[in-house]
Amino acid sequence: MTGPGSSGEQQAQARFGTSVRAAAFYEHQVLAYLNQSMREFIARMEMVYIATADARGNCDCSFRAGTPGFVHVLDDRTLAYPEYRGNGVLASVGNLLENPHIGMVFLDYFQTTVGLHVNGSARVLDPQDMAAVPQLTLDPHDAGPTPKAWILIQVEEAYIHCSKHVPLLARREKHIVWGTDDERLKGGNFFKSKP
Repeated sequence: MTGPGSSGEQQAQARFGTSVRAAAFYEHQVLAYLNQSMREFIARMEMVYIATADARGNCDCSFRAGTPGFVHVLDDRTLAYPEYRGNGVLASVGNLLENPHIGMVFLDYFQTTVGLHVNGSARVLDPQDMAAVPQLTLDPHDAGPTPKAWILIQVEEAYIHCSKHVPLLARREKHIVWGTDDERLKGGNFFKSKP
C-alpha cells in the first residue's frame, strides 16, 4: 500500500475502512507549511500542547502557555516558543535533544473551538544561540520571565483539528505569577504525592 501518511496510518486505515476518507483529508486539509489563516490563528493562541519522545520512543505530552502569540511565527515554515523555568526535569527539552520530532496542538477553547496540529522537527536554542534569530524577542510589556531557551520548529505538516468535540469555555480571570516557586500558587501537593 502506498500513499500519504506513515505505514502505520495506512495499515490502520485499511483495517478500519477509512482509506478513502483519509486520502481526501490528506489532499484537502494537510499542508507542508502554515498558510495565512494558520499563522493568524497561532498568533492569538495563549497555550499549546506539545508531544515529544526520546530516542527509544518513550513519549511525553506537555503544556506550554504565555501571552497571546508567545509561539512566534517566524515564517510559513518556522515557529519558535520560549522555554521558561519549570520543575527542572526538562522532559520535553531532553526528548528533543535525543529525537527532534515534535507534535503541537493548539486548541481555541474560547472562540472557534477549532484546533491546529503542527508537526515538525525542533532544535533547542541556548541563550547564546538566540541572538542569531532577531525575531525571538518578547513584548517588553510581557509579564512573563526571561526564557531559559527557545525551541525552533521547522514545520513539516499542519492541519485542522475539527471543533465538534472541543468544548467552548468561558474565560475567567486568574492572576498568573510567571515563574513562581510558591507551592500554593503552583498547586502544592494537589495529587498527594508527597508524604
